[in-house]
Amino acid sequence: MITQDDYEWLFRKAPVMTTSIAEDGSYLDVNDAMLERLGYQHEEMVGQSPERFATPETARRIVEELRPALRRRGKLENKPVSLVTAAGEVVECITNAFVEYNQEGEFLRTVAMYTELSDQARANFKYRTLYRSTPAMLHTVDGDGLVVTVTDHWLSKLGFSREEVLGRPITDFMSIADQKRYEDGRLRKLIAEGEFNNLERQMVAKDGTTIDLIMSAISHRDEDGEVDRMLVASKDVTERNRAESQLRGTLLENARLREELERERDYLREEVNVAMNFGRIVGTSPALRRMLKRVEAVAETPASVLIEGESGVGKELVARAIHARSPRLDGPLVKVNCASIPKELFESEFFGHVRGAFTGAHRDRIGRFQLADGGTIFLDEVGEIPMELQGKLLRVLQESEFERVGDDVTRSVDVRVIAATNRNLEQLIVDGEFREDLFYRLSVFPVEVPPLRERGDDIVQLAQHFLEQTCKDFGREILTLTRAQAVDLKSYSWPGNVRELKNVIERAVILSPNKVLRLDLSMPGFAQATAAPAEAESTTAGVLTEREMRDYQKRNIVKALEQSNWKVSGEGGAAEVLGVRPTTLADRIRTYKIKRPST
Repeated sequence: MITQDDYEWLFRKAPVMTTSIAEDGSYLDVNDAMLERLGYQHEEMVGQSPERFATPETARRIVEELRPALRRRGKLENKPVSLVTAAGEVVECITNAFVEYNQEGEFLRTVAMYTELSDQARANFKYRTLYRSTPAMLHTVDGDGLVVTVTDHWLSKLGFSREEVLGRPITDFMSIADQKRYEDGRLRKLIAEGEFNNLERQMVAKDGTTIDLIMSAISHRDEDGEVDRMLVASKDVTERNRAESQLRGTLLENARLREELERERDYLREEVNVAMNFGRIVGTSPALRRMLKRVEAVAETPASVLIEGESGVGKELVARAIHARSPRLDGPLVKVNCASIPKELFESEFFGHVRGAFTGAHRDRIGRFQLADGGTIFLDEVGEIPMELQGKLLRVLQESEFERVGDDVTRSVDVRVIAATNRNLEQLIVDGEFREDLFYRLSVFPVEVPPLRERGDDIVQLAQHFLEQTCKDFGREILTLTRAQAVDLKSYSWPGNVRELKNVIERAVILSPNKVLRLDLSMPGFAQATAAPAEAESTTAGVLTEREMRDYQKRNIVKALEQSNWKVSGEGGAAEVLGVRPTTLADRIRTYKIKRPST
């Protein structure tokens, strides 16, 4: 059995330089081989720290690298150190160390052994020194993925000291996503494969910053062919990825704006084709034909057009007809309702703005003129444009140039202008509310849209057109106008023009519960306001006599009976058409002695 004295004798007489180190890092004992090679006395070394007998570089490595690694792993293997003799000679060695614990797991001592380097070992040491100082981001791990060594540049990139890194799993420095990627033994599997190229990974610096890397690796295998070391080279591509991300964001924004522009263009085309029945203008009256001749004359020219007429006559439809017959048909038709734009937003609406140009301008926006480039812009209610903006509008009409709000870049557009108004622009000029030069620029070719009351039989054609379209839109069976209703429609003055007519027809379809069009319900008092018996001898004040009223009511009942095929009550009966009770109608039939004609 080896006694303590035997152990101390073996320690002292061992042919390898050996030391025993306390928990605080100072020498507990130094053997004779160590004392003889370094030239110190036993009492000169015991109680001192190892770094006192090392070069400054090794002393620093002991503090920052070797001692922390020993504490974490319990051993050191083949670590190069440079010791200094009492005479000042540098002795280059390889040290191996291990920690001894008692049965209770308490620290006893660290035993460190030093082997003086051969020429080959010195070359390896020099290589390791060059490895650490190389200006590249390199790290080496063992077969378990523990960090063996890293370059100074690696430490600089991630902000760690060497003692904080060595001996720790490399995954400790990876992003959470990459840590999960290498869970459950997948890191060992990657290392065992021996090499990889251009893997995109992320590491996290000490300050929490994420660094994007591209990694490639080569490996060293032991005598059994197992990977025991893997050298990994990393390239920082954080800035490149950020630039690519910004570029992708810009391209996506451009694509989004392009799609938005295309959607708006398609919407406008669809609005022309569907809502306005492909630019069709209904009617054959002389007044309408005169207007259409002027539309045909100007449509194929680039001239500006000023459409004039009362509210509701269909000025927008005329503008779309001009665009549809022009060489710009394939370009956009962009409408601007000048009466609905707040005064402070006119310039932005017309010409666009850049981000930050004013409060609420959160992104760049193109204006209506740029949107209409290559096509036509329709300025509805042009008389509502503020005086202070009319000069800028005149400039884009004359020079085809403008700037966005908040931008100093001059842009060019190719746009045809069609304007419309129901106001007297010449009077506005006299009143100082409209620029005379802008008026002449807009009214190169004026087109007057006739009011509905001057279009005669067009009223009935339009009513039938709206009736068919409304029934189709509402999913109803097609209703028809009666002759009496046509007469009533033609007799009305239509102050609201085509818009009013369309509204009356739509209301009538909604209020008609069956196959009979209840035009009287869509406009209360409509018949009384529009129809008067042709043969009535009315007074100069338009008052009917009692006899005239009775004759008119009798004829009206007969019309309702004829329309309902002499059916009095029930669905589609004359009582329903007239809006009275069947018993009331039966009494009136008896009172007026109305009889169904014999066939």
